[in-house]
Amino acid sequence: MEIEVKDKEKRVNIWLTRAESQDQALLDSLKPLYKEYKAKKYLVAVFHSGNGNMKESIRDLLLYNKTRIRELEMEKEKQTVEQKQRAAKREMAL
Repeated sequence: MEIEVKDKEKRVNIWLTRAESQDQALLDSLKPLYKEYKAKKYLVAVFHSGNGNMKESIRDLLLYNKTRIRELEMEKEKQTVEQKQRAAKREMAL
């Protein structure tokens, strides 16, 4: 287990191995830590080691992000076109 306290960001990162993630006694022992930092208005993030293929997971995440960015850019472009069309209609109505 690794605990990182990032005071500047008011965040605590807790990194658990696969074995630690399955140890209920260990997880229960972290509850006072959660309460302590919650009282200080810190965000406590617990990262559990996965059991998937990391290379494939990273590839899938990057592909998803690339697709999502493209979708958002297209939506923004569509909104810009619609705004221009509405503005042109308003000008023609005057």
